[in-house]
Amino acid sequence: MKSVIERLQDRYRYALVVLRGLVKTDFKLRYQGSFLGVAWSVLKPLMLFAVMYLVFGKFLRMTDGTPTYPVVLLLGICSWNFFAEATTVGLHSIVDRGDLLRKIHFPNYIVVVSATCGSMISLAINYVVVLVFAIFSGVHFTWRVLWLPLNVLQLWALALAVALLFSTMYAYYRDIAHIWEVLQQLVFYGMPIIYPLTYVTNKGGFYARVARLELLNPIAQSIQDIRHNFLAPETQPTIWNQFGSWWVPLIPLGLTALLLWLGISVFRSNSRKFAEVM
Repeated sequence: MKSVIERLQDRYRYALVVLRGLVKTDFKLRYQGSFLGVAWSVLKPLMLFAVMYLVFGKFLRMTDGTPTYPVVLLLGICSWNFFAEATTVGLHSIVDRGDLLRKIHFPNYIVVVSATCGSMISLAINYVVVLVFAIFSGVHFTWRVLWLPLNVLQLWALALAVALLFSTMYAYYRDIAHIWEVLQQLVFYGMPIIYPLTYVTNKGGFYARVARLELLNPIAQSIQDIRHNFLAPETQPTIWNQFGSWWVPLIPLGLTALLLWLGISVFRSNSRKFAEVM
């Protein structure tokens, strides 16, 4: 067993060193020249939260009527911002690092992984802010918070899968960046992030069935699981308690694994050609 671990360490030691270096560099450069610097990683989701809460929570009254709704909304926005940022930065990563890839020999996938890991640092900072808001809001934490790392890991796997796919496509077709920008808006407003899922399910009938089907989307399922396990298990429905069949929750998990496998396969089959097409 020890020899296997040593072989793995020897094989991936160089990759890990490069990954750490790229993550540090990317995170520093992300806010270079900005007066507030890293503070923007907190301010951006807070500003978006303020706008969404005023519009959808106060004016349109699209809330679940619980005291935890503002914190749940903030958590959903922070989680979505991580996914959107990781996929967008990851999409551009291969082309933006083209000069480096041509000069230094290291596995190309590290560039994409480092982009998503940089976004993970921002997510960790945002979750600390959410935790502070939750404490002051009187959120009652439960043992389910232990599931949170697995939920975040699934969301990261989804972001990495999309980043691998789109970074490969972007190396050949620059239009992908514009298409993904539009698709992000469709996905964002099509998922229960700015509106609570119970707002639709409580209507019953056809609307409730459609709302539950939204949870088959692995992005919506993982974000809803994060909300449920982190803050509000009593008020946040998940795919685990909305369907009677045991196999239904396995669908978004299977889609996550399938998408990650597809992203890795497509990236690996095209990675050797990146230097030629850029």
